[in-house]
Amino acid sequence: MMLSGASAALAQQSPGSLSPLGASGESEAAPARNGLNKADLEFYIRHLYVWGPKITLQIGDFAPSGVEGLLQTKVRASYQLASEERTFYVSKDGSHILEGRTFDIGKNPFHETIEKITTTNQASFGTPGAPVVIVVFSDFQCPYCAQEAKTLRGEVAKAYPEQVRVYFHDYPLPTHNWAKPAAIAGRCIFEQEPLAFWDYHDWIFENQANITPANLNDKVMEFASGKGVDALGLGGCIERGDTAEAVEASIREGQSAGVTSTPTMFINGRKLSGSLKWEQLKQIIDYEIEYQKVAKNAGDDCGCEISVPFPAAQ
Repeated sequence: MMLSGASAALAQQSPGSLSPLGASGESEAAPARNGLNKADLEFYIRHLYVWGPKITLQIGDFAPSGVEGLLQTKVRASYQLASEERTFYVSKDGSHILEGRTFDIGKNPFHETIEKITTTNQASFGTPGAPVVIVVFSDFQCPYCAQEAKTLRGEVAKAYPEQVRVYFHDYPLPTHNWAKPAAIAGRCIFEQEPLAFWDYHDWIFENQANITPANLNDKVMEFASGKGVDALGLGGCIERGDTAEAVEASIREGQSAGVTSTPTMFINGRKLSGSLKWEQLKQIIDYEIEYQKVAKNAGDDCGCEISVPFPAAQ
């Protein structure tokens, strides 16, 4: 559920429950005066979006924004399992608040997101150095992720064998009861046999309906038979949870990049939430391929550049 939906639900409650000051609805505070005062900023934002006390607000520290005269802060709103992060800019005298995004015209508009997402030691397919990188944050128990997986593994792989590289990131949702153990198992397989991960990826999405928390481990071990995976090592890895921290790191990375639902894809840093139809995805990929012919400011780092140190001067 998106936070806007939570706000709408709260808006149906009594006016007192919507008070930004507390459940009583009695105001004892002065009106907001200075946007650089976190309490004032919270008071103002709660009124702006009708965010009552059941919605938790976390206001980050103020930092230089890169735009002269403006400071920046991140505001995260949370309600139950939903969360949303917004960026606010405040004038240096605290008198004005601006919500939105600023862009450095000399850089890729998604460069901040690109820098937050790592591709090192992640399952991938496609040509190294491809001009378009798709990073997908996915949940093995999510039916919409299964739909997107078919598009990525089928249509994208077939249409763009050299121009697109796809990276997989785990993002198991807390509402799914076997998604995280499946992610841990998948990561164990990847660390043993990277190529076998994609067989696992395809298999588990195809068999979602037959998997339960009780039979997951048995089915994973059955799958791994004949895939070149050491069964004893895999079983130990799963039982000990050796890759749990790698999965948690992937979740944290997704949260930092603004992931709130699955599947979420980033195409050269451009965020796309939900399962896209092939025609929509193809249009974005084609556009990005043409754009990168000129801009050359995104895409996969193939690691082809070799820096040869010069010997020290004698």
